[in-house]
Amino acid sequence: MNYKFIDTHCHAHFQAYKEDMDAVVQRSLAAGVGMITVGTQSTTSKNGLALAEKYDGVWCTIGLHPNHLHAQSFVDEDEVESPPPAMASVPLPLAGWGLGEALTQPPGSTVKTRAERFDPEYYRELAKHPKVVAIGEFGLDYYRLPPNVDLDLMKADQAEAVRAQLKFATEVNKPVVIHCRDAHADQIVLLNEEIANGGLARRGVIHCFTGTAAEAAAYNEIGFLVSITGIVTFAKNLQEVVRQIPLSQMMIETDAPYLSPAPNRGQRNEPAFVTHIAAKIAELHGVSVDEVARVTTANAVKLFNLR
Repeated sequence: MNYKFIDTHCHAHFQAYKEDMDAVVQRSLAAGVGMITVGTQSTTSKNGLALAEKYDGVWCTIGLHPNHLHAQSFVDEDEVESPPPAMASVPLPLAGWGLGEALTQPPGSTVKTRAERFDPEYYRELAKHPKVVAIGEFGLDYYRLPPNVDLDLMKADQAEAVRAQLKFATEVNKPVVIHCRDAHADQIVLLNEEIANGGLARRGVIHCFTGTAAEAAAYNEIGFLVSITGIVTFAKNLQEVVRQIPLSQMMIETDAPYLSPAPNRGQRNEPAFVTHIAAKIAELHGVSVDEVARVTTANAVKLFNLR
């Protein structure tokens, strides 16, 4: 492994990079940043694998995001910020779930999804490829409420999709990448359910973790890591939580093109910016950036069996 950092969760194959995808990937790799580009539904999972096949140092995941169970459109408050003057009047590609509409907000602000159901037969073929290192991202999201969908029905649909993908990960013997928002109590119940049934031998990671220190510890107790995004560079409450999480229990990610870290807020994110996240974590833990890189990269290599 010749990569100092591993961006363990990005979407480098999304339409936000339509015009310069290869340049973004090559720039990150040249800076010593390997990456795992993450699928969110059938087409983005397939497209992520296509990108991973092109480059050493790029891997991918496949899965169905909970926001894809019901069609919806929303603005992500974590990315809403006035764009720089140079961007304000220029239409930009939508960094949504594989869609390409234009917008004048910062890339990644507006997300549109389409309804889909998890099809194990489709994903089973993709999972055979050695560049597919995990199943996900999938999980529970009680923050996004699709219009005209009953809350109990939405939760039931999400739980069904989670159980299906947990069982699928067990079948193909891969770790999982969990998306969880405002639903940690229910999420850990579902993970424990599959583990109690003898599944999830490879365990997994809670992506974009913004929960409490107690929730991070609860995940660690069942063998899960948590992954920290650029939110840590500007959110004081998360900074206090991250101080309490041992480096041995975490990885780092950009979630690019979303969640740009300081000092790049309001701009399109990219895997190379993972260095800003490492620097903030190093500051919070009172260690060197090299130490953060060493431990988090080792965690990623071990969890995802990166080769």
